Amino acid sequence: MLTTPEDRRGDRAATSSRRRGTRLTHVRLRPRDVIRVGGAGLRARPLRVFLSALGIAIGIAAMLGVVGISASSKEDLNRQLSALGTNLLTVSPGRTLFGEDAHLPAEAEGMIAQIAPVTSVSATGSVDAKVYRNDHVPEGESGGISVLAARLDLINDIGVSVVSGAWLNEATHRYPAVVLGTKAANRLGVTRAEPKQRVWLGDQWFTVVGVLAPSVLTPEFDTAALVGWPVAEEKLAFDGYPTTVYTRAKEEHVLQVRDVLAATANPESPHEVEVSRPSDVLAAKDATDATLNALLLGLGGVALLVGGVGVANTMVISVLERRAEIGLRRSLGATRGQIRLQFLSEALLLSAIGGAGGVMLGIGVTAAYAASQGWPAIVPVWAMAGGVLATLVIGGIAGFYPAVRAARMSPTEALATS
Repeated sequence: MLTTPEDRRGDRAATSSRRRGTRLTHVRLRPRDVIRVGGAGLRARPLRVFLSALGIAIGIAAMLGVVGISASSKEDLNRQLSALGTNLLTVSPGRTLFGEDAHLPAEAEGMIAQIAPVTSVSATGSVDAKVYRNDHVPEGESGGISVLAARLDLINDIGVSVVSGAWLNEATHRYPAVVLGTKAANRLGVTRAEPKQRVWLGDQWFTVVGVLAPSVLTPEFDTAALVGWPVAEEKLAFDGYPTTVYTRAKEEHVLQVRDVLAATANPESPHEVEVSRPSDVLAAKDATDATLNALLLGLGGVALLVGGVGVANTMVISVLERRAEIGLRRSLGATRGQIRLQFLSEALLLSAIGGAGGVMLGIGVTAAYAASQGWPAIVPVWAMAGGVLATLVIGGIAGFYPAVRAARMSPTEALATS
């Protein structure tokens, strides 16, 4: 069969057109193909990939652990405050204009109780006495234990429970009986309250009738020995003036009550009265912890940056080692964009592996620490999502230059230098 030159030119054009169409169809990469190609590059260097991903994981775990532990601590604090109440106010004497120690009037409790939103009032008074395990301990060794005269309704007002024995009652508060705070009991060697357990208090024996649980809002009771108001006046030379008045008010009126407490407790000299809210102290402590958390987050950020440098280093070396592959793919029709996408996807996959591992590690650290402290384990969802997003951003930045460098290689250059 004879063919004309025009036919041969047409056949060559058609064949070239089919070849171009085949090449264009062949080199088009779907998202699934991009992930498969990127994953193949990572599987070829497992140890290097593991070490680079570990750097990312440590940074993410550090930041997530800080956020999780902080959130768990705050949740535990909120639960404690919800159980104990944030409506407790304390009134104590300050100093006079001449710098001398002031004292509250004996009628302070009754006057405070007249404030409408106040729901309960109780008090303690400081007693000038020392308490020892026995009468053979030198007087100079106080052990840091304070002696306080206490009202019978004090335990209900401050929300502290008794872990051993019982609180003072109508019978025991008139006789040499004492209730010890948890730390005071440990220092005196008292493990539990029992009839034969006695301590040397104010140069006489007092029977230990109860031991208190640790107090969150009122930690001063942890190192205190509490006796009845009448026995303190009769046997310990107590002057009868309250040194701290504990006041509970309705939640919605706490701030208003706090504003009038000083003038109500001591109308003649309100400037000699100090009013505080124990829950504010816990909130201040939480704010202090936030400063430390910011420092730890900064350290986590540095670790994350180091991990990003590791990813960049891995990808640059990968480009240098795989020049033959790059040249072969370019000669088979891969475009610069596809080469760039291949190496960028490797960096993103590497960072994503490190980020996922870091999130799991951070959750584990948070759960373990929270369990050891008896806290609820809380890891905010935004922190987990932010951790993964941060790794992808770092992976993209770390892999951008190596990907561009790989894409700029011409087939002849890559094959010639391999």
